[in-house]
Amino acid sequence: MPQRHEPPTYRELAELLRGRIERGEFPPAEKLPPITELMDQYGVSRQTVRTAIGHLAASGLVRTAGRQGTIVQPSRERRRIQRNQLITRSTGGMYVFPAASFADEPWQTHGQPKASYEPAVEPVASTFGVDVGHPVLRRRRVMSPEGEPPFQIVDTWLSPPAVADAPQIAQPSTGPGGYLDRLEEADHGPISWTETTRVDMPTLEEARLLEIPTTMPVMELILIGRSGRDNQPLEVTIRVIPGDRVELVSELVRDASAAWPRDEGRN
Repeated sequence: MPQRHEPPTYRELAELLRGRIERGEFPPAEKLPPITELMDQYGVSRQTVRTAIGHLAASGLVRTAGRQGTIVQPSRERRRIQRNQLITRSTGGMYVFPAASFADEPWQTHGQPKASYEPAVEPVASTFGVDVGHPVLRRRRVMSPEGEPPFQIVDTWLSPPAVADAPQIAQPSTGPGGYLDRLEEADHGPISWTETTRVDMPTLEEARLLEIPTTMPVMELILIGRSGRDNQPLEVTIRVIPGDRVELVSELVRDASAAWPRDEGRN
């Protein structure tokens, strides 16, 4: 008797479909076969197919479009960002932070940048010492390298004292050097920053703006800027980047205790 083969698990089915996509059987913008057809092809249940497709969607390989079916996404190369502590200025006079872009690389804004008062979220509320939901000025940009799909949402929240000292930062156009130069000119320079990186799931709005499924994790880079005058927090900038778009690279440095050749006299 011929050997019976077990039907694939959802993970195995996801890998089978991934292989067919990578070989070009289903090119970008094309649809995968309907669920019922995949059920027949692989001898699996409807739930197995749905879970496998959800697995592929979470990695950014496909997107589900309701009655339109499952559509193959264009491949998006990960950007390798060298993580360091260096802040520079572009030739245009703007500060450039390590995770935002490379100096003088052309970037574009998707839609119109917005400056409006929005309910404070964490960690904005605790950093500024206000209640969650308290109206705080937020400047929002959806950005990407020129010619690429949305790469990051940049939300900059500015403290009430910062807005009082530099009212121009509440305007759509803040002039040469941007809102940071206006703050430093208002006796808050030099601003110092700390950055925290964490992984979270996107909100529905973030998924829509970044054109990703809600099941794809995002990287959040939280930058807190403090006044050079009194060390009080002026800004909380939260960058949200799809998990399939970036990888962070760090140069590792040897401590003296790890020097080579090894000091054999060391315990």
